[in-house]
Amino acid sequence: MTQLLQIKIDENSRIPKYKQVVDSIIDDISKGNLTVGEKIPSINQLSEDLYLSRDTVEKAYKVLKEKKVIISVKGKGFYTAKTDLISKVNVFFLINKPSTYKMIIYNSFVNGLGVNGHVNLFIYHCEESLFIRTLERNLGFYDYYVIMPHFKDENLNHLSYTKDVLQVVERIPKDKLIMLDNTKPDITGNYGAIYQDFEKDIFYALGEALEKLKKYDKLILVYPSKSVNPYPKRIMHGFRKFCIQNEFDFEILDEIYEDMELQSKDLYVTIQERDLVNLVRQTREKNLKLGRDIGIISYNDTPLKDLLGITVISTDFKAMGESAAFMVLKNKKEKVKNVFKYIERNSV
Repeated sequence: MTQLLQIKIDENSRIPKYKQVVDSIIDDISKGNLTVGEKIPSINQLSEDLYLSRDTVEKAYKVLKEKKVIISVKGKGFYTAKTDLISKVNVFFLINKPSTYKMIIYNSFVNGLGVNGHVNLFIYHCEESLFIRTLERNLGFYDYYVIMPHFKDENLNHLSYTKDVLQVVERIPKDKLIMLDNTKPDITGNYGAIYQDFEKDIFYALGEALEKLKKYDKLILVYPSKSVNPYPKRIMHGFRKFCIQNEFDFEILDEIYEDMELQSKDLYVTIQERDLVNLVRQTREKNLKLGRDIGIISYNDTPLKDLLGITVISTDFKAMGESAAFMVLKNKKEKVKNVFKYIERNSV
């Protein structure tokens, strides 16, 4: 039975032996040497036949069971199982939060891979320790690692990376790494990236609306400085730079407060959904008309904002996921700035 597996162990390779066993068994199934439901050797038998420690084979079988490549039947042994992983690209996909925007990226990535890939989604909620633990537990098990680096410090300030994060990311083979949404030039090697330039994006997007914005007396950015999932401060820097360069009176608020002192000819740039909802509600309660008395530009587009006629500045999340899928399928290693645009509707 062991002979059917065609397992090859390279003693000179730096690839862990358990990983060589995993790859060999998957390769045998993809080549038809093993069929679905066929019994494979026990852990003891395989360790004896290959002169490997029992722990090595046991670890390999554990990985194969987690991948659902094999199953164990009590009292009978191990069998190959129906699996979607054979002859497909296996992708580790790690995002900072399950927001609408991040799930658009994820779904477009999965759709872009189609039948050619299998994607496992992980979420770390901007927590450095959870990011590191999740990545370390999965190193060596996937063909590609797609990660979005957004973190927070003890004061809920946004961080793009930390020293410990960089160390664990450096352990990913660069030909298997794709960074999304946010990138870090200090990472060595030739890896893929589709990213936003948060400071320049908002600066140039507001520039597209410059003539429209001139009818407003004051521009107000609602930037949540203390958020469970913080936003890059580069958004705030780009807004401030735009206002100063174009001589706009401006203000930066933490949130839309209850009973805001709304004044005609103010334009708000909102980031969080709750601030947008609160602002629209108060505008309606005070009989102010959007696009005439009060202006609103919302950060990041959604179908609901389109339906409500809210002007947005937004990266193209769908394009980001599709570009990442293209890099995987074509084995590309490029660093691409994602499309960011101003979409005018009825609120400016």
